[in-house]
Amino acid sequence: MYAIEAASLAKTYPGDVRALDGLSFSVEQGTVFGLLGPNGAGKSTTVKILTTLAHPDAGSASVAGHDVLAEPAGVREAIGVVSQQGGHDREATGRENMRLQGQVYDMSGADLERRIDSLLEQFHLTEAADRLAREYSGGMQRRLDIATALVHKPRVLFLDEPTTGLDPEVRAEMWEEIARLRGEGLTVLLTTHYLEEADRLAAQLAIVDKGKVVAEGSPDELKRELRGDAIHVELANGAADGDVATALDGVPGVTEVMVEDRALHARADDGARTVPGVLAALEAAGIEAAAVTVARPSLDDVYLRHAGRTFSEAEAQTDTADQEESR
Repeated sequence: MYAIEAASLAKTYPGDVRALDGLSFSVEQGTVFGLLGPNGAGKSTTVKILTTLAHPDAGSASVAGHDVLAEPAGVREAIGVVSQQGGHDREATGRENMRLQGQVYDMSGADLERRIDSLLEQFHLTEAADRLAREYSGGMQRRLDIATALVHKPRVLFLDEPTTGLDPEVRAEMWEEIARLRGEGLTVLLTTHYLEEADRLAAQLAIVDKGKVVAEGSPDELKRELRGDAIHVELANGAADGDVATALDGVPGVTEVMVEDRALHARADDGARTVPGVLAALEAAGIEAAAVTVARPSLDDVYLRHAGRTFSEAEAQTDTADQEESR
């Protein structure tokens, strides 16, 4: 039995904003599963449905064996949730926040206090346990959120963009904390728009774009699907997509040519050997290159292959659906 199953989920917000458009995926028990996509892709809407905070317009889903529509109480008993905004009371201490979480799930007495002490130590919060949460740093507050969500020993933990807003050093520390959860038999669903975060933490990924899963597999499997090297050329002057593609028609080994704004993306079996031919072909067509890079396949290349645009381009686009999700 899967820990999480989502089948053909659809959700439309007022104004005909299609947040989910037939999204489907399954999560094996005891794994870290990543939902990777730009802001507005539908990740947070998916989490809201799976945690019973929203109803889909169509489709079905189950968490820990419980149907999210027919058995919402069973789902809530089985899950822990860390939202983007965080859920702790800033005017309570770390220990008080965790104690309240346990009491909500009918925990009490010495067992609850031992559980709290254990989690405080695990997340390096023991010394700050009796300080008000508003005095915590951003990284400490996120660690408190995760520790609090684990008090009642959930079977499935939802981490919705857990490192957004953290500086790179603190984000790396959070990755270490999340990685430790993999050895505890817990199922973790992680939503993120950080490519490196998904690559490092998730055993399996579903790449989401415009409310649909466009690719699914382990990070390594998805990257292995892309043969050869990625060639990225920054163009110094504007050129029509068709002109660039035509210029590269005769260059041996070049495939999957795509142009967005002033960036050319292509693939080649041997990027280093192919670059001189690419640059010569562009120059012959009057198209000037400002910079060129060659790299092994990345998740950004995977996204480009399946979504038809780079991840950074998708992030830069204003998406009304994301505004609706945050309401």
